[in-house]
Amino acid sequence: MLLREDNRVCKILGTKYPIIQGGMAWVANAELASAVSNAGGLGVIAAAATPPDILEQEIIKAKSLIEPGKPFGLNIMLMSPTAESALEVAAKQRVPVVTTGAGSPGKVLERLKPLGTIVIPVVASVTQARRVEKQGADAVVAEGMEAGGHIGELTTMVLTPQISQAVKIPVICAGGIVDGRGVVAAFALGAEGVQVGTRFVCCEECTVHANYKQAIIDARDRSTAITGQSLGHPVRCLRNKLTAEFERLEANNAPASEIEALGTGKLRAAVVNGDTEWGSLMAGQSAAMVNNILPAKVIIENMFAESEEILKHIGEVKK
Repeated sequence: MLLREDNRVCKILGTKYPIIQGGMAWVANAELASAVSNAGGLGVIAAAATPPDILEQEIIKAKSLIEPGKPFGLNIMLMSPTAESALEVAAKQRVPVVTTGAGSPGKVLERLKPLGTIVIPVVASVTQARRVEKQGADAVVAEGMEAGGHIGELTTMVLTPQISQAVKIPVICAGGIVDGRGVVAAFALGAEGVQVGTRFVCCEECTVHANYKQAIIDARDRSTAITGQSLGHPVRCLRNKLTAEFERLEANNAPASEIEALGTGKLRAAVVNGDTEWGSLMAGQSAAMVNNILPAKVIIENMFAESEEILKHIGEVKK
C-alpha cells in the first residue's frame, strides 16, 4: 500500500523504494551508496570536506558499482569549506540527485537545476521548507532532532506534519526511522518517503570500523548525547569520553575555539580507527533499535515488508 505507482518520491528519484540513505560524513562513500542504490533506494555520497579530486574519484567509483539506470546522490554540506568545489564536481559529473544541509541551497539550485539535477535540501523548520520550495527545490527532507550528526530543535513527530502542510513539494521524513514502524509513522505524518542514516551504518557494505558498528548495536534508549549547543551547532553522538569532555567544557563556558578544537579529527578517529572512547560516534536515537548487521538490500526489503504488514494489521483492527 505504501509502494504505490504514483509515489512522488519514487518518481522524482527514479527508485523502486521511497527511501534515501543519509549523507553521513566519513561514512557515506561509494561502497555504501552503491549498495543502497542497487537495492532500490537512493544511495548518497557525502561530500563533507573532501578535496574535489578525491570526491570526483569517489563519484566515478560509485558509477562503476551502481547498476545501469539506477540513480545515486551527493550530499553537500553548505557550511563546509569545500562546498563550492563539491558543487562544481557535481555539475561536471552530472550527479542525478543532490541533497544539501546546513545553509541556503540557492547557489546549488541555480547551478544544478538547469543541468537536470534533482535538488533536495534537508530542513529543520517550516520556514526553511517554504523558502527552499520558493527557490525551486524538488522535495525536502524534514529532519527531526532524533537524527544523528548535526540536528535542529524540533522532533520528527511535530516537524514532519507541519512541513507537509506548509509545502506542495514531496516531503521526506528523517530522524528516528530504522524499521517498518518508522516508515508507517512517517507516511501517517504526511511524508511520501523516508531518509535513513544510522541503520545503514550497520549494513554489511558500510566500511566504517567494526567498533563503530558494535557501539551502535550496543546502544540503549539513552545512549546518545547532544554536544555543541553552546556553539549553535548541536550534534548528536553516542555517549563516550569525548561527549563527556564536551559537556564539561560547555558547562564551564570554555572558549568556542577550545570546544571546536576538541572535535577536530574525532569523526575520522571513530570511523577509520574505531576509537569508541574519544572518537565522534555520530548516531541517532534510533541506534537503540539496531541489533544486527545486514546487507542494505535486506534492510530495505525488510523495512517495507514490515510496513505493509503493519498496515494490514491496522486494517484488520478497523474491521
